[in-house]
Amino acid sequence: MDLKWLEDFVSLARTGNFSKSAAERNVTQSAFSRRIKSLEFWLGVPLVDRSTYPTSLTEAGLAFRDVAEALLRRLYEERDQLRGIHRSSQDVVSFSAMHTLSLTFYPKWLRQMESKVGAIESRLKADNIHNCVQLLIDGACDFLLCFAHPAIPLFIDSKHYPHVVLGEDRLVPVSAAGHAGRPLHSLTGRAARPIPYLAYAPESLLGRAVELVLDRNPGKALVHRCYENSMAESLKAMALEEHGLAWLPESSIRAELRHKRLVRAGGAAWELPLEIRVYRSAERNGARAEELWSALSSTQPTGRSATRRRPK
Repeated sequence: MDLKWLEDFVSLARTGNFSKSAAERNVTQSAFSRRIKSLEFWLGVPLVDRSTYPTSLTEAGLAFRDVAEALLRRLYEERDQLRGIHRSSQDVVSFSAMHTLSLTFYPKWLRQMESKVGAIESRLKADNIHNCVQLLIDGACDFLLCFAHPAIPLFIDSKHYPHVVLGEDRLVPVSAAGHAGRPLHSLTGRAARPIPYLAYAPESLLGRAVELVLDRNPGKALVHRCYENSMAESLKAMALEEHGLAWLPESSIRAELRHKRLVRAGGAAWELPLEIRVYRSAERNGARAEELWSALSSTQPTGRSATRRRPK
């Protein structure tokens, strides 16, 4: 499909006239008409009712008009952003990061790195793990920040995408506090009925992490999935409102634990350690990104060797 077809269709939807739109698009009316027909053929449905005057859209055309406008708007926005990136110097370092890490880890970590390498002009895209990995693979970011666990594959080729371990976190089950500071929803003791469980999407990284915990404990029979959301911040908000228990990164709930707004709902057996990793491409790197990577590699924690960069 040609992008021009979408632009032609949006013009026709606005003017309701083939002749006016052809002039607006600087093509002959016959060529304009052929392009509209090509779009209809590609979609497999008629978009224009040619039996009416002025020209009107079919039901499918009305539905597709909104889609076409949204697609064009998104493409133009991305084009402008990419052109801006291209025009900017290599000093800008771009990151993709899981939502939680963008809030709880990145700001303080960036300040620490700036104390080593100087001010860093950065750009961060917070998203789910699948999209973050894809951004790295597509070369749309310099670095990926994510949680990781040895039993949860990320499907990242370590030869092409080396990583450094930046730190650790823990996934802990928590609940709002009830009488005498005890958890309203607890994994310890015997529950009269299944415990309401605030869950991540099953395909998400943290969702798979919780499944590991439940699989190694007699947990699936104890909990009842009552809510699902891929973002830890949403699950935290639900837990604070006493909707159920949730497994949350400890870094995201330190204040709530300290002030007893949330309390642990299970012992150590119900927790899971997580690494915080930064990945990079072995090939696509700006000068400032290389400088940052060099600093990261030199501060690698003891016993955590970074995968070396592949020679070009």
